[in-house]
Amino acid sequence: MNHRPFEDWLLADEPLSPEQKRELQNHLRICAECTAIAEVNLALRKARTAAPAPGFAHRWQSRLAAERKLQRRRQAIGLTILGLGGTVLLTWFGLPLFLAFAASPAKWIVHWLGYLLFLTTSLEAAGEAAQVLLRILAGITPPYSLLVLISALSGIGLLGIFSLWRVIHLPQKIEISQAR
Repeated sequence: MNHRPFEDWLLADEPLSPEQKRELQNHLRICAECTAIAEVNLALRKARTAAPAPGFAHRWQSRLAAERKLQRRRQAIGLTILGLGGTVLLTWFGLPLFLAFAASPAKWIVHWLGYLLFLTTSLEAAGEAAQVLLRILAGITPPYSLLVLISALSGIGLLGIFSLWRVIHLPQKIEISQAR
């Protein structure tokens, strides 16, 4: 016997058409399972909702305030540790460089200008090579393949962003003991 539409009608909160009501009543006369579902559904609808315990809202608000206070404190401690760690690392790696630069600034300036010139020309050459490769690839690849590739790369990027968002927003539990 097919119970599916009748179970859906019993559990849905949508009004039924007169024909559906008639079919449901006929089915309930012959099907014990659906009759039991209807009785349970009726009992659940008639049941009164329990009122919250006295002082629930106050306890919830105080717990929320405590959680927010603890979260702000953790963030402040984390930012302080991050700032101090960054300062220590910058000093650790930067002090020898600064001392060497202070000893002979002209040598360092020439070195860094040469490095910036090398970096600029390397990026320019890489850009030209990428343009040539893209022109060749566009000429031999069908357009739908490029669309599939772009869609796949976009999906991977969105998946990465979503994963980072999930990691950043991990739920934290705190225990607050309260005297009742």
